[in-house]
Amino acid sequence: MAYTRYPPPRGKRSWGRQKKAGFSIRWLPILLFAGYFAYYYFSNQEVVPVTGRKQLVDMDRQEEMTLGLQSWQQIKQSSKIIEDSQNADIISAVGERIANAAATEDPGFDWEFNLIDSDQLNAFCLPGGKVAFYSGILPIAKNVDGVATIMGHEVAHAIARHGAERMAYQKLMQFGTMAASMAIGNMDIGTQRAVMGAMGVGSQYGVLLPFSRKHESEADYIGLMYVAKACFDPREAPKLWERMAAASGGESPAEFSSTHPTPETRIEQFKKWMPEALEIRRQYCEK
Repeated sequence: MAYTRYPPPRGKRSWGRQKKAGFSIRWLPILLFAGYFAYYYFSNQEVVPVTGRKQLVDMDRQEEMTLGLQSWQQIKQSSKIIEDSQNADIISAVGERIANAAATEDPGFDWEFNLIDSDQLNAFCLPGGKVAFYSGILPIAKNVDGVATIMGHEVAHAIARHGAERMAYQKLMQFGTMAASMAIGNMDIGTQRAVMGAMGVGSQYGVLLPFSRKHESEADYIGLMYVAKACFDPREAPKLWERMAAASGGESPAEFSSTHPTPETRIEQFKKWMPEALEIRRQYCEK
């Protein structure tokens, strides 16, 4: 007896494994992270003084200043502080004037200005107001207006809470990496490595480095306004970066792969901001 094979009714499947449609559980960590990101980001918003930019900061100011003080104690133990010298006096005098210019945004820092004996071209201001210049940068600064430009930039980093903001974003990046790792956990090891490698490169060049350059440019801007308000000459800022570029031999890395804008970019920005800085200087210093 012959049998006739009839096709199954349209819209229905016959025997065999049915394909499951809809949401895959593997993406749950990503969705949870997206929800956490939105909550975390919008519940930890602050406003940067002077620029008015909204920033992500989840650390209490007092905790931030405590960390700054702890770092300063460690630095002092491993550094040679230069005291009772003309250069140390200049650093202190310039620092006091810049701190006074930043007084309206000062959250209660205990200011201290120090000169460290080192050939490094470096300076910093820790949360809480501990400022240090390395003696190696003084020839680049050249004069008090150059010192003020560097001082204003470093003080601006601390006032704008760039360190705390950077830590908050690094925390988010860590959570994102964990969520992605969970989502691809059942893929083969080669695919996992490729995905995580791509994420690492993307976060480095697409988030962290541009973010760091944004901080540097913001500190340049805020610092320039402090320089003008403290009655130093802001026109020294682009000259300082011309000297900095000459000292580096023109071997700065490509900007996209650097934590800092190139000297050329900074010089252009200073020139763009100069009319505003000169107007502030006129208001505060020409009486």
